[in-house]
Amino acid sequence: MLPIDAAAHSNRWRRRHPSEKAALGFGLTLCAVCLPPWPGAVLVAAATLTVLLGPAGVAPRQLWRAFRIPLGFCVTGAIPLLFQVGGPEGFVTFAPGGPVRAGELLLRTSSASLGVLLFAFTTPVSDVLPRLVRAGVPAPVVDVALVMYRISFLLLDAMSRIRQAQAARLGLTTRAAAWRSLAGLGATAFVRAFDRAQRLQAGLAGRGYDGTLRVLVPEAVVSRRFLAATGALLTGLVAVTLVLERSLP
Repeated sequence: MLPIDAAAHSNRWRRRHPSEKAALGFGLTLCAVCLPPWPGAVLVAAATLTVLLGPAGVAPRQLWRAFRIPLGFCVTGAIPLLFQVGGPEGFVTFAPGGPVRAGELLLRTSSASLGVLLFAFTTPVSDVLPRLVRAGVPAPVVDVALVMYRISFLLLDAMSRIRQAQAARLGLTTRAAAWRSLAGLGATAFVRAFDRAQRLQAGLAGRGYDGTLRVLVPEAVVSRRFLAATGALLTGLVAVTLVLERSLP
């Protein structure tokens, strides 16, 4: 199991209804996208971090390990705004106002990523997918997603064991050996994926599969108090951002 999935299954909001956490996480993401980067994105990021590290109980190290990957994409997307191609000063030069635009994009995307991580860190995928059928998503689509979610963890576990076996047999000592081990790892994972799929199909057929996977969904009641607090938080962020935008130079 990936660290973010383990955190989602063990955090303090594990028993809350997914719609509550979706309203909070995606509401913060929407605020980060729609509000001005300064000071809106900064306030949204601060509020999201406070919720993640406080009421949700996410460990700072776990959050950083998950956030550094989307943060790298955010930085990569902001760097090109620093430069311009062509012009009288040269083929590649610094763009006028590039640092401001790059900083605004970085603030907006990083705070939006934190909002998505809030939902991911507090809501297991196994709680969301079965409920999508009630929301109108076709059952076969949900079934395929459930099966792929399960198989992905099995393949990751198999690849980890293969990698450990290759390292124990000195398969990573040199660059050439590492490339050969990587090729063998890819070939073995490809074969095992088909084998897993065939075994899963045979198992479902033996259990009378009729086109729908029926799974138990934990019962959860939507808390009106939580939704009201979410609405108050989002409204407060919008109001404070608009007030500060007018007062700040």
